[in-house]
Amino acid sequence: MGIGLATLVTVLKTVTLLLGGAITYFAYEASIRTHSRSIRLLALGFGVVTVGALIAGFVDTLLHVDPMLALVVESGFTGVGFAVILYSLYAED
Repeated sequence: MGIGLATLVTVLKTVTLLLGGAITYFAYEASIRTHSRSIRLLALGFGVVTVGALIAGFVDTLLHVDPMLALVVESGFTGVGFAVILYSLYAED
C-alpha cells in the first residue's frame, strides 16, 4: 500500500518549510554576527520563498479553491524571493 499523492505533497512541503526556515534563520543570524546587509537580504529572500510555500499550502488545503491559485501564489512568492536573493548577491555592504 503506497502513500497518496496528497500525503506526499504534504511531506515534501513540510521538508521545504523546515529547510527553508533553517536557511532563513542561519542566514539572518550570520547577518547579525557580521553586520552584513547583503546576507540580511539573502535571509529575506529565502524567507519570502519559504513563506510563499507555506501560504500556498494553506490556500490549497484550507480555502478549497482552484489548485492553480495555490500554484500562482507560490510562484509569485518564489519569483519575488529569488529577485531579492539575486539582488543580495550584488548588494554592497
